[in-house]
Amino acid sequence: MVSNKQIQRGALIALGLILLLAIPGRSADDPKIRLQDLDQITGSEKSKDDLPRPYGFESIRSALLKDKAGTKKLIHEALAAIKEKKPLSYNAALVLAMVAGEMKDLKSGEALFRVCMDQAAKLQSTRKILEAYGGLIDLLYENKKYAESARVCQELLELKTDDGKPREYLIWTSKRFGDGFDSVDQFDPAKNLKPIVHRMLIEAVTKQGKYEQALKMVDNLIKKTKHWKERALRAAVLREAGKLSDAAKVYEDVLDQVGKDKDLEPEDRETQQERYRYVLSNIFVDLRQIDKASEYLQALLAKHPDEPGYNNDLGYIWADHDIKLEEAEKLIRKALELDRKRRKADPTLKPEQDVDNGAYLDSLGWVLFKQKKFKEAKEALIDAVKDKKSQHIEIYDHLGDVHMALGERDAAIAAWKKGIEVVGEGRRDQERKVIVEKKLQMSK
Repeated sequence: MVSNKQIQRGALIALGLILLLAIPGRSADDPKIRLQDLDQITGSEKSKDDLPRPYGFESIRSALLKDKAGTKKLIHEALAAIKEKKPLSYNAALVLAMVAGEMKDLKSGEALFRVCMDQAAKLQSTRKILEAYGGLIDLLYENKKYAESARVCQELLELKTDDGKPREYLIWTSKRFGDGFDSVDQFDPAKNLKPIVHRMLIEAVTKQGKYEQALKMVDNLIKKTKHWKERALRAAVLREAGKLSDAAKVYEDVLDQVGKDKDLEPEDRETQQERYRYVLSNIFVDLRQIDKASEYLQALLAKHPDEPGYNNDLGYIWADHDIKLEEAEKLIRKALELDRKRRKADPTLKPEQDVDNGAYLDSLGWVLFKQKKFKEAKEALIDAVKDKKSQHIEIYDHLGDVHMALGERDAAIAAWKKGIEVVGEGRRDQERKVIVEKKLQMSK
């Protein structure tokens, strides 16, 4: 099942929302930025000469990414300065490190983040230490350098990072793991930071396929805290290891514990319950227990009837298992219509972004295929793969099946081969790859 609502791992620290930067004397539409400009960056609301702040973080990031050739020179110049032991401000190194990561220059990104780490450690600033270490942990993790990401987590755990000052930006990080801190007064870095880093370490260990090691680490956390958020992490490791029945049991227990957690505000409780119901719906789809998957999705739709993702997902799993096909088509078309309304209501949306969601178009194509409306199904699926985010093996597999049903053998083979080219490393993708390879073998 391809879904826009899949639970994904967020960044460790939402620096783009936190770090407000300034470059005095430059207009926001000037993409040319010099190294000396970056050395003037401050984190305050005003520039050093008390002029109104002309450049926020997003403006700097956009300007640097627009001029990639110039930014590469800036990074090279910064690395040369580091090698020659010339001073480079923390904020200049941080911005360039983050942009280097977005440009997939991991080596430069790590070198620049380590400059930030050294400066932050000397200053004994919890904020800067976490910005630097967190940025590098995420850079490595998001680029599938899981062993390296785990190594940096260990480095951070071995540092003394408590300066006694709770930080606003840590609240977002903690919420990612279900801690539910609503204010800085509730967050104690000495008490709450280590569990968060431990959990990130466990994620990195899990991604290396070291499931038993990850489970032992989780169990150690559970012994210390006995909180449902550690149980949820255990369930995630079990799921990653392919132990789906065990994962489902733990997640159901977590869902029950969340409902009984008196420390959670009603809104946070509902958010966490929604999150785990959705995860359970996906697990029961993988377990081929469609009744249970439908039950969880229907519970979500009862509270959020106008959520496109829930309408799409329920319609898709029914279509995929030949259940209530007419009703499934209605749900999927509703998802598309709701998504269109959302786009129209967004004043910032660019015309080229006003396109139908590829995942929803795939669902539509598939339910039409199941009803033997092959020509209509083909149109929907061809539109689906125009969306770069939807160039997924499952969608190409569906397109191949439709082409074959229409007697278009060569086009079917081409679609399946394209699916093999874009296959991901996840368990579902790998299972689908086996299916597609068999179809290619049979089509010879």
